[in-house]
Amino acid sequence: MRRMNGAELKVAVVHEWLVNCAGSEKVVEQILQLYPQADLFALVDFLADDERGFLGGRRAKTSFIQRMPRARQSFRSYLPLMPLAIEQFDLSAYDLVISSSHAVAKGVITGPDQVHVSYVHTPIRYAWDLQHQYLRESGLSSGFKSWIARAALHYVRQWDTRTANGVDSFLANSAYVGRRIRKAYRRDSTVLYPPVDVARFALHKRKDDFYLTASRMVPYKRMPMIVEAFAAMPERKLVVIGDGAEFDRVKAAARDAPNISVLGFQSNAVLVDHMSRARAFVFAAEEDFGITPVEAQACGTPVIAYGSGGALETVVDSTDTGVRTGVFFHEQTPKALREAIEDFERRGAFVPEVCRANAMRFSPEVFASGLRTAVDAALSKGGLA
Repeated sequence: MRRMNGAELKVAVVHEWLVNCAGSEKVVEQILQLYPQADLFALVDFLADDERGFLGGRRAKTSFIQRMPRARQSFRSYLPLMPLAIEQFDLSAYDLVISSSHAVAKGVITGPDQVHVSYVHTPIRYAWDLQHQYLRESGLSSGFKSWIARAALHYVRQWDTRTANGVDSFLANSAYVGRRIRKAYRRDSTVLYPPVDVARFALHKRKDDFYLTASRMVPYKRMPMIVEAFAAMPERKLVVIGDGAEFDRVKAAARDAPNISVLGFQSNAVLVDHMSRARAFVFAAEEDFGITPVEAQACGTPVIAYGSGGALETVVDSTDTGVRTGVFFHEQTPKALREAIEDFERRGAFVPEVCRANAMRFSPEVFASGLRTAVDAALSKGGLA
C-alpha cells in the first residue's frame, strides 16, 4: 500500500502482550497478514520460537516491563506501570498505527499526521463496569490492599478516557463492546467481528445424545452452574471439557451424577470431535464476543447460551428453523438453564446447515475484508489514501 505521494506506507501494529495465541492474537495475525510490512510492538513478548508462526516469525519491540523482575510469570501485576510503558514506544516514523487493545494498547502516542485505528476487544474490563466483580474475585473487597487497588484502577480509568482522544477510528469486536466504548469514551465505533477459524471445523449432521460444555474453568464462565443444572436432570447427558481454578468445584458438583462426564483438559482433536457430535453446546458466560459458540455452530451444532453480551450477536434464537441456531436463557442459574434445555428439546430438530451458514459470517476472510475497508476509510479521512 502506498501513500498519496507514492511512498510506501509505514505501518506499526501494537498489542498488549504476547504470551500465547488466543482470540486477540488471531486478530493480530490477520492484521499482519493484511499489512506484511508492519513492525510489531508489545509490552512483553515471551513467545517461544516454535510459537511464532502466527506472527510470521516476527519478534515484537518490547517495553521496559519485559525486563522487570518476574515479568514472565507476573507481568499482569505491573498493570499500574502499563500506561507509562505503552507511551514510551516511539511511533513517530509510522504513517498508520493499528492497535489491538483490551487494556492499554490504544494509549500509544501518535501525531496529527498519523492515522491511529484501534481494534478494541474491550475497554479495560476490570477498571470499568466489572471493577466490583474483579475486586470480589481477587479478594480485594475490603482492607488496605483494596484501597490501593481501587486507587490504581481510578488512575487507569482517567488515563484510559484521556487516551481515547488519540484514536482516529475505533473498531469494536461486537456491538456489545461498541456500547462499552460509547459509555467509557463517548466515541462511536464500527463493529468488526473477530476472525474465527471456521474452516478447521467440518459440518457434522449426525448428532449423538449428549450435551457439551467446554471452557477454562474460571468464575465468570459459570461451569459449576452448568453441572448443577444437569445433575438435576439425570435423563440428560453432559460432557465437560476444560480445566482451571474451578475444576474441583465442577468435579464436586458432578460427583453423584452418573449422567455427567468431566474429562478435564483435552487435545484440540478431542474437543472438535465432541463439539461435532454434541446434541447442543452449552455456554453460560457473558462474553464480549465468545468464540466457542461460533466454533460449535461451524460444526453444525446448535448452542444453548446465556442471552447477554456477544452471544446475542452470534447465536440466533428464532421460531424460524431457516435461521435458528440456538436457544437463550436469561439468568445464570441452574433453574433457568434447565428450562432452556427443556425448551430446546420441545422445539425439535435444528438444521446443521443453518448453524454452519451462520458461523461463516465470522470467517477470517470476512474479517480481513472489513478491516481493509475500515482502515482505507480512516486513511482517506486522514489524507493518506
